[in-house]
Amino acid sequence: MLIYILRRILYTLPIAMGVSLVCFALVHLAPGDPLSAITPEGASPQVVEEIRHAYGFDRSLPVQYFKWLEHVATGDFGTSIMTRRTVVSEVMPAVANTMILAAAAVIFGFAFGCIAGVVAGYTAGTVKDRAVTGIAVAGVSIPHYWLGMVLIVIFAVNLNLLPATGMGEGGSGGFGWDWASLSHLILPALTLSVIPAGIIARAVRGTVAEVRKQDFVQTLYAKGLPGRRVFVHIVKNAMPTVLAIMGLQLAQLLGGSILVETVFSWPGTGFLLNNAIFTRDLPVLQGTILVLSLFFVLINLVVDIAQSTFDPRIKRA
Repeated sequence: MLIYILRRILYTLPIAMGVSLVCFALVHLAPGDPLSAITPEGASPQVVEEIRHAYGFDRSLPVQYFKWLEHVATGDFGTSIMTRRTVVSEVMPAVANTMILAAAAVIFGFAFGCIAGVVAGYTAGTVKDRAVTGIAVAGVSIPHYWLGMVLIVIFAVNLNLLPATGMGEGGSGGFGWDWASLSHLILPALTLSVIPAGIIARAVRGTVAEVRKQDFVQTLYAKGLPGRRVFVHIVKNAMPTVLAIMGLQLAQLLGGSILVETVFSWPGTGFLLNNAIFTRDLPVLQGTILVLSLFFVLINLVVDIAQSTFDPRIKRA
């Protein structure tokens, strides 16, 4: 087991290097001058060149990349072009806020997806199965931003039950675990959880239905094993596939909430990325994308290790 874990960790190192290279290249290949927003109007070429030199944009791209990578390795992601603050001080609070939102979405989405998927898998071909499948397909098909705006209209405008935007009285400076803050979390978390819930419900339904058809399940029933014990065996055999789907969805919740956070003005990484894109703040853009990408790699590593605990055959792969 230890050798398998070490091997998986070694595999992630070149992946992390590739992620950093792609992140740097894509950001720099985008059109537009990142310094145009802070360059004084009518500035002389000498002033423009001094500004470019101060931010290191006068060097070749390979030199910029390795210099950036050297600083990143020491925890220095650079300085924001727009706010003149360090990128770490911009990104870390946003990451914490996104994790809060993603955790709430995980509770809603994963719980509903797993329960609904198991029910549908155990009742395959019945009305319950078709109902769960229909709801799951509808959930996957509904765009995040449209559902968010509909929920705002219903619960914030018409019923006046929940706040429409923001993060609470603490603002982006901190999330308080009181009703004032939790009420701001409900609508964006529900919006963000719909697609993962639908995907997980369909995946769990298919996996459970397939496992129930296998011969070992009929053997367990024939030996007189109680239904509760058989259920445990079915879930255990379905867990590797379910964990893989959950890991991917959790990673997407951390990095794919840009539209939801923009609609609800939630000060997370998606909201930060949206602002950085429009202002061409390259250091913030690079730092945010790199952190989210590394989270994606880390979550997949954890899922691989967790899968091996449920299915020993994976260790030999």
